[in-house]
Amino acid sequence: MQVQVEIGFEQLVNIVKKLPTNQWTKLKEEVENETTSSKEVFDMETFLLTAPVFAKAQIEKIAKTRKAINQWRTK
Repeated sequence: MQVQVEIGFEQLVNIVKKLPTNQWTKLKEEVENETTSSKEVFDMETFLLTAPVFAKAQIEKIAKTRKAINQWRTK
């Protein structure tokens, strides 16, 4: 069973301020963990978008090498 409640931001802040210390600590850790995992995804995306790519000449050389290896294997 799930219950969904809409709470305004100010109400949420007031509720969080009233939490006991141990629950506040747990909540803070959860929020920080979520932020860290979001950064990891962003860093991976940035890495992939800025990663080096093969030049056309390099791709052609790889294709020729593959062809030569395949010919050697079939002999």
